[in-house]
Amino acid sequence: MNCVDLHTHSIYSDGTATPDELIQMGTACGLQAMALTDHDTMDGVREFTRSGRDRGMKTISGIEVSSLHHGHSLHILGYGIDTENKPLADWLIKLQQGRTERNSKILEKLIGMGINISPEEVAHLSQCGQTGRPHIARLLLEKGYVTTMNQAFTHYLGKNKAAWCSRFVYSGAETIDIIHQAGGVAVLAHPCGMDPSMKTQPQIIRELKERNLDGLEIEYPSHSRKGKKRLRELAAQYDLLATGGSDYHGTNRKGKLAGCGGSICPPETIMADLADRIADVRRKPQLI
Repeated sequence: MNCVDLHTHSIYSDGTATPDELIQMGTACGLQAMALTDHDTMDGVREFTRSGRDRGMKTISGIEVSSLHHGHSLHILGYGIDTENKPLADWLIKLQQGRTERNSKILEKLIGMGINISPEEVAHLSQCGQTGRPHIARLLLEKGYVTTMNQAFTHYLGKNKAAWCSRFVYSGAETIDIIHQAGGVAVLAHPCGMDPSMKTQPQIIRELKERNLDGLEIEYPSHSRKGKKRLRELAAQYDLLATGGSDYHGTNRKGKLAGCGGSICPPETIMADLADRIADVRRKPQLI
């Protein structure tokens, strides 16, 4: 089966590979198409698109946006977005500022616990794009405060842990709206992660569909066979796209790109359905 990977991260957010390196790896794995979906930024998409064109890889612009829906934390993927869309760029600034403010608060908490990590060290490690908790986790690991990246989150950086700090996010409805305004489609990322029992998802998906959600990420490394079956049922019920991706972060997280030995293999047929839905969105008048 020909595979695609529509969920990857680069050095422009919390991945460790450059956009060009992602394309090289995807080509080596035989992928037919890829999307770069960095957190709250599209800064790496031009490089990604250019590299894909040079290496014969079909690419689609993307982003992953953290949001909130009735107290539930969500990640929404945007595909086919116009990278030059100014309303979207302006809208993202508040999210990016929220990340910066949270980083400062986290470092203050760590210093209060006797853990000395400076903003300069975090900036040096990040180098470009959006800086976040994985960069701080990497420094905790390098300095010997933890023995694994996962431990950095379970001890310090995860929700309600010692150095946890919340940050500003928009609602799910606002996120879907801005993705549509920028000519893209909105897909709920890794839905099984919200509730492994799958009891919460039907209501959330129904409510998001009412707010014009376009799809569900069904093929995902941690999704069980039972979870994927239920998501397919919900996608059919609400006429939602079925997409998939590896959520590859490089050495910051275990896992491989889709299509690489033992990884998932979202089918290439996703691309035609995605292109049709993007065309549908762009035909509708958007309120900006």
